Amino acid sequence: MGRRWEATVVEDVTPNEAAADKQDTSAPETVPLSSVPRPKDDFQEELVIRPLHSGDVYASFQFRTLWETDFTRENKVSHYRLFPKSLGQVISKFSVRELHISFTQGYWRTMQWGQPFLPSPPGAELWVWFQDSVTDVDGTWKELTNVLSGIFCASLNFIDSTNTVQPSASFKPLGVGNVTDHRFLRYATLPREIVCTENLTPWKKLLPCGSKAGLAVLLKSEKLFHSSFHSQAVHIRPVCEDEQCKTTSWELRQTLNVVFDLHTSGQGKREWSLFKMFSRTLTESCPLASSSKIYIDITDNPQGDQIELSPATPLLSQAVVLGDRRTFSVYDLTQQITFGTVRSLNLLIRWKFSEGDMLRPLLHAERYVAGYGLQTGEIHTLMYNNHPYRSFPVLLLDSVPWYLRLYIHTLTVTSKGKDNKPSYIHYQPSKDRVRPHLLEMLVQLPPNSVTEVTVQFERALLKWTEYTPDPNHGFYVGSSVISSLVPSMVAMDTNNTRERPLFSSFFPCKEESSYFVRVYTEPLLVNLPTPDFSMPYNVICLTCTVVAVGYGSLYNLLTRSFQIEEPSPGLAKRIANIIRKMRGVPPL
Repeated sequence: MGRRWEATVVEDVTPNEAAADKQDTSAPETVPLSSVPRPKDDFQEELVIRPLHSGDVYASFQFRTLWETDFTRENKVSHYRLFPKSLGQVISKFSVRELHISFTQGYWRTMQWGQPFLPSPPGAELWVWFQDSVTDVDGTWKELTNVLSGIFCASLNFIDSTNTVQPSASFKPLGVGNVTDHRFLRYATLPREIVCTENLTPWKKLLPCGSKAGLAVLLKSEKLFHSSFHSQAVHIRPVCEDEQCKTTSWELRQTLNVVFDLHTSGQGKREWSLFKMFSRTLTESCPLASSSKIYIDITDNPQGDQIELSPATPLLSQAVVLGDRRTFSVYDLTQQITFGTVRSLNLLIRWKFSEGDMLRPLLHAERYVAGYGLQTGEIHTLMYNNHPYRSFPVLLLDSVPWYLRLYIHTLTVTSKGKDNKPSYIHYQPSKDRVRPHLLEMLVQLPPNSVTEVTVQFERALLKWTEYTPDPNHGFYVGSSVISSLVPSMVAMDTNNTRERPLFSSFFPCKEESSYFVRVYTEPLLVNLPTPDFSMPYNVICLTCTVVAVGYGSLYNLLTRSFQIEEPSPGLAKRIANIIRKMRGVPPL
C-alpha cells in the first residue's frame, strides 16, 4: 500500500488563547483540514542570476505579494498584514485597476545582454488603468502622480498634460479584465529622472520583511548604484486564483534588475559571488515568505564544464523564458541545509564561455536624431527582425514633446529598400504647452530585415522661463515603445494560474507559438535654439555702471553745498603777523 501524505496547518495564536488551551487539555478536538481557512495573502521572493557572455552578471530580484481582497468595496479595507497599506489606500482612493511604475538608471544593451525579464526605459515610467467609475480621469491622474511622488520620493509631480498621452492600442491590461476603453489609460515618462538611494529606501520599505531578512538583505545601495544598469519597479494588478477565474486577488510585484560590469568591478575575471556583488551574504529567508529561492541560469552549460557553482545544488528546474527553454540550478532558502554548517550562503559562480556564443535577440530596436543646425531635424527609428524566416507585426508607440513640431507628411516606413505601409496608424497632433505628439503604428517586419521609420521635425522657440537650468545640455525625448508577439522556439505555457517561477509568469501568454515582448529604444537628447543667457548679466553690469556714474554725479551736483574757503597763510606770513601784533600794528 502506498503512503498517504497529510498536510499540517499551523496557525498563529494569541497569548490568551494559548493560556486557555493549557487549562483545557482534557478534551482535545480534531479540526478537519477542509474547515481551516487558508490564508488570504501570500508572499514569495526569488533571485535570478544569469552569467552573461560579455563577462557581466545579471541579477533580477522578484518579490510578489498576493492578497485576496476587494479594494473597490464601500467599506474600506482597514487591516493589512503583508500588503503595504500606503499602496492599498492609493488603489482604493483613486480607483486604480492597474498601476505600473519603474525607475531606471542606465540603458539596457540588448545586443550584449539579451532580453531582460522585465523591460523598462531610462528614467521614470508610469502607466495606470483606472476603473470605469472614474469621471474625471485627468484630475485623478494629476492627484495620483503627486501622491506617488511622495511615496517614492521622486519627481513624478512634474508629470502633467505636456508629457502625458492616452495610447489607443499599446499598453493593454496585464491583469484580469479585457478592457478596451482607453479613455481610462494614462502613460507618461520622465527620461531625465535620476535614480538614487532616496528612491530605493521607500521601495524596500514596501516589502513585508523590509531589508532586515530574506533576499532584500542583499539590496545595498552602495553596490546597486555602482553598476552598469539598475532598474526598480512596482506592478499592481488583479490576477486569477484558478483557471475558471472564480476568485481574484491583487498582486503586488516588486522587481529590481541590476547588471554588474566586469571591468568596473576591478576584478577583471569571470568570477562572481554574492559577497562580491552585494558585499553581503545570506543567512536566512524572510520568515513571512512562503517561497524563497535563488535561480542560477546554467542553460549554456550542457557538459558541466563551462559554469562552476559553489556550493553545488542537486535541485534543477526548467522554465520557458522569452520563447526559450532555460535550465536553472535552484537554492531553496527555506531549507536550513542550504546554508550549511556555517549558516551562511555565499554563492560563487565561474564561467568560461565567450561573447561570440550568444544568440541575437529576435527583436531589437534603436533610435537617433539626424540633421544639422538648430532649425530642423529628423528622427530615425530602426527595428530589427533577426528571425531567419518568420515575419511578425510590431506596434510602435512614439511620444514626442510639443516643442519638436513633427511634419507628419514626411513620415516614411521602409524595409529592405521598399516602402512598408503600416496597417494601422493613430496620430494625435500636439498643442503648444498643452500636450505632446502621439504616434502609434502597426508595422509588419519582414524576416531577417531592418525596418526604418523616419519623420522630420522643426524645433520651436521657447520662452526664456521655459528653459532648464542647463539649457545647453539639451532636452530629453522619451524612448519609443515597441510591443510585439514574437515567434517562440518552444511551446509556451498558456496556463497562467499554474505554479511557475516569478520571472517567467509576468506577461500573460495566450498562444503556444508566440510570446509577448516589449522593447524600449534609447532616449533622445535634442538641442533647441538657446538664447545667450550671459547677455542679461552683461546688460545688468553695463546698466549698473551707467547708473552709478551718471546718476551718482547728477545726485552729487543737486544735493551737495559749496562754500568758499580762504587759503591758509604761509609760515613767513604768520611770523610777520605775530611781530606786527606785538608792535600794535594791524596784521597783513
